Amino acid sequence: MKVPRDVSGEHLAEVLCRRWQYAKVHQVGSHMILETSQPVHQRISIPDHRPLRLGTFTSILRSVAEHKGVTRSALIASL
Repeated sequence: MKVPRDVSGEHLAEVLCRRWQYAKVHQVGSHMILETSQPVHQRISIPDHRPLRLGTFTSILRSVAEHKGVTRSALIASL
């Protein structure tokens, strides 16, 4: 599946919180800190940029997909 190029950090954080059991812990400057305990603890930082750079976006997707045991395509489809 092709990676969308117009996703903002705010939208990505919202989707991860709503559909993938992440919670926004706090924000430091322009970076939002999200964490989850499902299946084990993970903490990620998402820049509040519009749009996210492609490399940053794919890196976040790769990390979340590996942690949750799903494919990147499943994450992209939930956007």
